[in-house]
Amino acid sequence: MSKQWWKEAVIYQIYPRSFKDSNGDGIGDINGIISKLDYLNELGIDVIWLSPVYQSPNDDNGYDISDYRGIMDEFGTMADWERLLDEMHKRGLKLIMDLVVNHSSDEHAWFVESRKSKDNPYRDYYIWMDGKEGSEPNNWESCFSGSAWKYDEATDQYFLHLFSQKQPDLNWENPKLREEVYEMMKFWLDKGIDGFRMDVINFISKVDGLPDAELPEGRKFAPGGDYYMNGPKIHDYLQEMNEKALSGYGVMTVGEMPGVNVEEAKLYTAEHRKEVNMVFQFEHVDLDSGPGGKWDLRPMKMSALRDSFTKWQQGLEHEGWNSLYLNNHDQPRMVSRFGNDKEYRVESAKMLATFLHTLKGTPYIYQGEELGMTNVRFGSIEDYQDIETLNMYREKVIENGEDQDLVMNSIYAKGRDNARTPMQWDDSEHGGFTTSDPWLKVNPNYTEINAEQAMDDPDSVFHYYRRLIALRKENPIMVYGSYDLVMSYHDKIYAYTRKYEGQTMIVMLNFSDDKPVFKLPSDYESAGNLLIGNYGVESGTDIREVELRPYEARVYLMK
Repeated sequence: MSKQWWKEAVIYQIYPRSFKDSNGDGIGDINGIISKLDYLNELGIDVIWLSPVYQSPNDDNGYDISDYRGIMDEFGTMADWERLLDEMHKRGLKLIMDLVVNHSSDEHAWFVESRKSKDNPYRDYYIWMDGKEGSEPNNWESCFSGSAWKYDEATDQYFLHLFSQKQPDLNWENPKLREEVYEMMKFWLDKGIDGFRMDVINFISKVDGLPDAELPEGRKFAPGGDYYMNGPKIHDYLQEMNEKALSGYGVMTVGEMPGVNVEEAKLYTAEHRKEVNMVFQFEHVDLDSGPGGKWDLRPMKMSALRDSFTKWQQGLEHEGWNSLYLNNHDQPRMVSRFGNDKEYRVESAKMLATFLHTLKGTPYIYQGEELGMTNVRFGSIEDYQDIETLNMYREKVIENGEDQDLVMNSIYAKGRDNARTPMQWDDSEHGGFTTSDPWLKVNPNYTEINAEQAMDDPDSVFHYYRRLIALRKENPIMVYGSYDLVMSYHDKIYAYTRKYEGQTMIVMLNFSDDKPVFKLPSDYESAGNLLIGNYGVESGTDIREVELRPYEARVYLMK
């Protein structure tokens, strides 16, 4: 397996709307990001993944793009963006941009033309079909609730939208559309960006004929993922994209791929296939979802989490590469989901960080994760902004009369606004994010959890992240070492080894607020050099049997 800069990098995701407001309009912007680059440099990260800053009517917070070569007015100008790239590169930071090409906005010039007539030159840039017996062309459900089809009176046809009605799906069967996408990618690559994070990229190839999906009992619409996830031409499209747009630039690519399994991920990420460098898979973040999907809550079992990560660590051991994440702009805060965000918030935030940064793969930090930011519980649905959340609430509570408290509990646990509350910079009003009312309320705990406080406290989550990132740069075993499970039977301890060039590293993680005992396998010496831990440990401690404290993490380099 080859060494690559993107395997050794630590990536930090910025959700621009919520990061830092520079002009007092309540919305984060590009100049706000520039003002915090030194903070990110101090943290030690290598790459910034910038969620969309393109021109957009903002139906889905920038993931509905109306101009792929323009900057959203609320975020600034192209000159501001160019200064951001320049300031990043001066500091040795790389920039990857979001590539959103499964769909555009319905306000994009292509779609405006496409809906004018059936013989418009842009008609086939999108997926149009006749209805079936006065209804939709098929029974697919949108990822944001309701039908995946929208009727358009002008031409008496329906267009496909796997997400919002204002996000029509692009037709990748059309070679002209693909050429337009590749030219747009080269526009940004020629400006000097360092790669792309590709939004739901494994949705771009649909099964011929778009047949009905199997309809679950009691449902009006059916999840149609089997017909558009990892579709029949997806590998052809990605290889063509690599050949026509990416080759020659030396950039990194990560594909967001819901529904991908290990064997498919090998195909996507094997270096000789020239598709993408790594994928975001969703298996581990679906473990607390019941049969009814994301909003159907069930307890997360640590053993299931361990089995899932082990499968991916070992499955991509020799071929392909893992991306490592526990939260992002679409997922709830990791300390609230996988840890204890109350009594052991700091300890569990550090433990989870240790977990991500000691696995094989490229770690992704989501803004505020390095502070141990938590989920939020707004008092009213009126305080929420996310289209997915609001659509679900309307469908379940208003249209179907489901229990409001139960629905709100699922929003508190899984709603995307958990990750989108503004970054907590200090304990001033609005957490130092803005001088006016923010677009989304700040989490009320900003007075205790904020960057200023964390940077002043040498024992903070922030400084623990700094040490972890520095360790990863100093110890190639953390990047390239093989992974093997230890104590695979335990229901609270997740432990594993990493081995590389004659070295062995042991990682002990307690995923509970109990005090379970770690037992070192008999084939290891009883002593090791403690690389990092989230509690104080006396030097020379015998580690044959260790009573781990609540959410304790220890990493030893064995002698």
